Amino acid sequence: MSRPGHPGVLVSTHGLGYPPQNLARVVVWEWLNEHGRWRPYSAAVCHHIENVLKGDARGTVVLGQVDAPLAPYIVDLQSMHQFRQDTGTMRPVQRNFYEPSSAPGKGVVWEWENDSGSWTPYDMEICVTIQNAYEKQHPWLDLTSLGFPYLVDFNSMAQTNRQSQRKRRLRRRMDLAYPLIMGSIPKSQSWPVGSSSGTPCSCQQCILVNSTRAASNAILASQRRKLHGGGGGGPGGGGGGAGNGGNLGNGTLGTVRQSNTFAGPTLWSPSSSSSANVAVGNNIDHHHALTINGQNNLNRPGTQRAVSMGTTRGAVPPGVPALPVKNLTGSGPVHPALAGMTGILMCAAGLPVCLTRAPKPILHPPPINKGDLKPVPGISGTRRKTKKKHLRRGKNPEDVVRRYTERIKEVHDEDCTICMERLVMSSGYEGVLQHKGVKPEVVGKLGKCGHMYHLLCLVAMYSNGNKDGSLQCPTCKAIYGEKTGTQPPGKMEYHVIPHCLPGYPEARTIRIVYDIPAGIQTTEHPSPGKKFTARGFPRHCYLPDVEKGRKVLKLLIMAWDRRLIFTIGTSSTTGEADTVIWNEVHHKTEFGSNLTGHGYPDPKYLDNVLTELSSQGVGDDNLKD
Repeated sequence: MSRPGHPGVLVSTHGLGYPPQNLARVVVWEWLNEHGRWRPYSAAVCHHIENVLKGDARGTVVLGQVDAPLAPYIVDLQSMHQFRQDTGTMRPVQRNFYEPSSAPGKGVVWEWENDSGSWTPYDMEICVTIQNAYEKQHPWLDLTSLGFPYLVDFNSMAQTNRQSQRKRRLRRRMDLAYPLIMGSIPKSQSWPVGSSSGTPCSCQQCILVNSTRAASNAILASQRRKLHGGGGGGPGGGGGGAGNGGNLGNGTLGTVRQSNTFAGPTLWSPSSSSSANVAVGNNIDHHHALTINGQNNLNRPGTQRAVSMGTTRGAVPPGVPALPVKNLTGSGPVHPALAGMTGILMCAAGLPVCLTRAPKPILHPPPINKGDLKPVPGISGTRRKTKKKHLRRGKNPEDVVRRYTERIKEVHDEDCTICMERLVMSSGYEGVLQHKGVKPEVVGKLGKCGHMYHLLCLVAMYSNGNKDGSLQCPTCKAIYGEKTGTQPPGKMEYHVIPHCLPGYPEARTIRIVYDIPAGIQTTEHPSPGKKFTARGFPRHCYLPDVEKGRKVLKLLIMAWDRRLIFTIGTSSTTGEADTVIWNEVHHKTEFGSNLTGHGYPDPKYLDNVLTELSSQGVGDDNLKD
């Protein structure tokens, strides 16, 4: 039978959370994200987990075998936890059941468009509810009863926030159907820590898996002791769960949503208790609700939800070491993977360990009045703009090549590194590229570095580039002339703010603000005539207000004028194409910390960015000019 308000979700008539044994069930495996929401794995991953489960109910599932982006993750079926191998982060997982006629049984996936322009699947229960309304041809669906202030409009295929009136696109797509099981569900089992069903494998992967399993059970046992004793407060949420942290575009919820499988039609049951704060239904006593979430149980009720996230962040007991497992960048004193493995081994040995949640990065300084913004000493003005009229027109390729090369009469018998033909032979571009006055057998030597190429090859290389009047040696990267880029129009602002950066306690801070709007690509861009996006603007960057910091700013201003700071391409972070991205000159975008690797302290940053600017042809020589 279906739960009220959630057609398609199988529930129990006896309060145990199991569907009737004579029905087929669709299985969906889910993991708990940092917002306290159960996020479904993909259908392919669920099929893989079920296949492993059939062979060994206490086995371990390597998710990367079916989904490459999930390569760092393994799921331990004995402890019902997902473990990230490179950071040591553990998250609970559960096995949920739905009717075959529901969305997962048909392979229907409902998704909403996030801020980066990619698509995020809804929580499975929300997906089931939306699909049910869609099949009944309802024109809209109000998700307020489920705890979310959203209105879904099927005609416009949009989701509207009833509070802010912000709209997001949504879509319905077909995917692989989730696995279907028949017959009775086996009783829950709990195995002792360290038990083995056979001769253990000695490979590194299995050693890691066995350590993870032992640690998971030790942590769960410790949690149960604390909860039953009224102590409250388990390990922190940690980071790095597989897949997207779908939260319907909303902020973090104070209390984790619980679907009341045990409590009738009410969809929320928040608790006001601050100690061992668990939301439970009316048909189950508190003790049972606490132990369900802690058992090594393959078949926990699919709609049972976790405890309040606030209670998992209690004070660390005296004398218990805190290991920053979620510190993904390794910026702390302990590498995250080492911290995770240390915690695993200590837990397996029965030693108390508190896995802590790393602090959030401090991206911006405290609020600043406009009157406190000061010009940067030694630099005139506070703003630069790049407009279309500033874009340089292309120059004749033959003239540019002749300007920086001299003709060689005696040619060495070596390869031209552009066409890979011997220099004593004709250019590989013979018959492909025709230029008057440039014969395919003519060889030239670049003036500064002395590297030699076919002149026709240099003409071809210049013609395929930005055609800005500059030439760059393909061997040593020496730049001839003034190199310019393909940065779209925008503005750059810079000023001094009355705050100091970590590592520079005696200096104020130079803040740089870049702002580039979205627009249309031109002939110098990858897809001329196509729109490009500009995500995350305005972007704030920071330098210390010291002599070398001001030098870096002068060179950055020069690089901006030459359109070298940004370009249009594919984001390495989101995978989005035709968007504005950084162009090989690193910036510090984190003001008060260095958790992402883009902040301070970083004593080598100023020297490193000077080297990067020099490789773009922006160096000390330009400052002298």
